[in-house]
Amino acid sequence: MLTLVATSAITSGFIQDPTALLLARFQFAFTVAFHIIFPAFTIGLASYLAVLEGLYLKTRNPVYQKLFRYWVKIFAVAFGMGVVSGIVMSYQFGTNWSVFSDKAGPVIGPLMGYEVLTAFFLEAGFLGVMLFGMNKVGEKLHFFATLMVAIGTAISAFWILSVNSWMQTPTGFAMNDVGQFVVVDWFEVVFNPSFPYRLAHMLLAAYLTTAFVVGAVAAWHLLKDKTNAGARKMFSMAMWMALIVAPLQVFVGDLHGLNTQEHQPAKVAAMEGHFETQRQAPLYLFGIPNEDTASVDYAVKIPGLASFILKHDFDAEVTGLDAFPRDEWPPVAIVFWAFRVMVGIGLLMVLIGVWSGIQRWRGKLYDSPLLHRAALFMGPMGFVAVVAGWIVTEVGRQPWVVYGLLRTADAASPIALEGIAGSLLAFIVVYFLVFGAGTFYIIRKMAGSPDHVNIPDYAKRQHAMAVERMFYDDDDQSLAKGEDK
Repeated sequence: MLTLVATSAITSGFIQDPTALLLARFQFAFTVAFHIIFPAFTIGLASYLAVLEGLYLKTRNPVYQKLFRYWVKIFAVAFGMGVVSGIVMSYQFGTNWSVFSDKAGPVIGPLMGYEVLTAFFLEAGFLGVMLFGMNKVGEKLHFFATLMVAIGTAISAFWILSVNSWMQTPTGFAMNDVGQFVVVDWFEVVFNPSFPYRLAHMLLAAYLTTAFVVGAVAAWHLLKDKTNAGARKMFSMAMWMALIVAPLQVFVGDLHGLNTQEHQPAKVAAMEGHFETQRQAPLYLFGIPNEDTASVDYAVKIPGLASFILKHDFDAEVTGLDAFPRDEWPPVAIVFWAFRVMVGIGLLMVLIGVWSGIQRWRGKLYDSPLLHRAALFMGPMGFVAVVAGWIVTEVGRQPWVVYGLLRTADAASPIALEGIAGSLLAFIVVYFLVFGAGTFYIIRKMAGSPDHVNIPDYAKRQHAMAVERMFYDDDDQSLAKGEDK
């Protein structure tokens, strides 16, 4: 991820026209925002498919097989759109951002090559078996292929997050005679200071995003038929993820924030709306950051809480934007509000998880239309949180593309405004047509009931018996159990 659109001060660079630079940044922001929603879904969905197939092999409950067949088609379309959008995005390294490619290529190029050689080849090698080999290879081999695809998506995230994290916290490099970044220690480059936190935060975000999509689809079908066996199983699994992983994400996010405070204090100052370095720094819940007056207008704040969160001490001093030159400030309002969108959605996810846990304990997990409607509303919220998080990450590091070392304006290609505007318009039109059609197809597939998925004849008898047993399964919170109560 190179950069997202921002309105920070523009210094002199190869693109002399500030509007051309802004459009170049917006073009990358647009393609990244479109691209990231697909990996955020497929990383989690690949693991979910592996879990479903593993549970089917262990229990022989054909409900799991139906759910696997239901979601694997959706995964195939989302995976394809993710690959295509990623390839298109990467072209911009050689068009709008060729200077960045020249200067950082000795570091960035090999890392992105490793992603192709390890993750993409692994995924591509086993994807065909996973999609088309269910009735052609043995069950264990097919399960192995599904596991390899799931592992491949995680490895892909590993390398891409390593690239982006190095741009945030560059280490393990030196500058050669022509001004290029060259590697002196690959371990320090790959495992740079922010990488472990960012990788964990992104993987958990992907799993939560997928869980809430699965939960929303299940809730949609439960609202129409609460006896739908596949929907009940999906909803149960999704809500377990929400209950366990959402609080874990809050904890990991806090660790990530502390790491960012150490290495990128200007970003954190913008996230928190702190223009002034001060003790007992307040936590601004809401407000309108005003860069002209260096204050937060109409602020709703809790005194001292930001110091406690960032330094675990109510009296600790927190660095404000006044500690940095004005031309090194990120655009505060964008970062401030994107951070609150991300955190707000995260807290809603925790709330849904706790709510579902209470309803599960009461034996009403499948008899709570209000919970199902809330889960349906939360279906797309994971994508919103992921995009908001990347806005915080990328806009917050402005005006740098390699933090503290290479400015965004100095990394751009010398392309005229008309060329960038034309390509941006083409991207917008094509993306909305192609990916809009793909997304529409996915939604149509989700609207179909998982109970209508065809399975082999030998499994249909098992499916009928499993549905009957489901109503007396304590773990599944059966309707019969609820009625007996």
